[in-house]
Amino acid sequence: MLGGDGARWPRRLTDPPHPPPAPPPPGHVAVTAIGHASFCIAFSGGPVLLTDPVWSERASPFRFIGPRRARPPGQQLEALPRPDAVLVSHNHYDHLDLATLRRIARLWAPPVLTGLGNAALIARAGLDPVRELDWWQTHRLPGGHHITYLPMRHGSARGLGDRCRALWGGFAVETSGGVRAFFCGDSAWGPHFAEIGERLGPFDVAMVPIGAYDPRWFMRTVHMDVTEALQAHHTLRARTSIAMHFGVFKLTREPIGEPAQRLIALRGDADFRIPAFGETLTIPLSRSG
Repeated sequence: MLGGDGARWPRRLTDPPHPPPAPPPPGHVAVTAIGHASFCIAFSGGPVLLTDPVWSERASPFRFIGPRRARPPGQQLEALPRPDAVLVSHNHYDHLDLATLRRIARLWAPPVLTGLGNAALIARAGLDPVRELDWWQTHRLPGGHHITYLPMRHGSARGLGDRCRALWGGFAVETSGGVRAFFCGDSAWGPHFAEIGERLGPFDVAMVPIGAYDPRWFMRTVHMDVTEALQAHHTLRARTSIAMHFGVFKLTREPIGEPAQRLIALRGDADFRIPAFGETLTIPLSRSG
């Protein structure tokens, strides 16, 4: 706070529209980037998953103050396919938005998977069942697909008196056909990525955060920078990674375009993609599922 707000972000950006996601062809996974940490992930012959859905204007408990969207969601919520499950990584407002979850409850009422201590909050949105998981605990979806909750270096809080009282984490998905996906949620760099890669990798596709990292002396304990995101890509043994957690909510001091620019400059031959907002990336798999 004493260092100031950093680079000024545009008040509003309008991105070119993209068509609603279509079902992936056989042997592919379709990943639609809504913005920040919100994705619709559709596996050929497998489940449709919605991650950390936030369609609200602010990542805040208030409508009049708090981080405001620099760009609208890349797709309308109603344009997405019916999810088989919603994955909520942790309870920070830019990842767990009750207003959006209420809309999801009215549209589809899918089950929700999340970390320990978050079920009562999510149930306020009218969603049921809400399954809480501990780190490394696995839940089986109908059809024989497995979702494992993963340790991350981050934290949780909705107010001043509940810091780290509910669990935070990421998710690994393995379909009945053996296709593997990784969704980070939020994390600082650490040895847990190597353990995840060894135990559950390699991953066909991984969603890895690249933004909200400046100043490093403060943010390095909770968020990765671009160099660390590339380390995570390689350590997870991800064939394809997709950038997330950038360009929507101004949470830290770096310019809005810096994370993507740095990734382009540093990624070399790594298949680490920067999706357009609203774009569906249809990724061929090393195995069909």
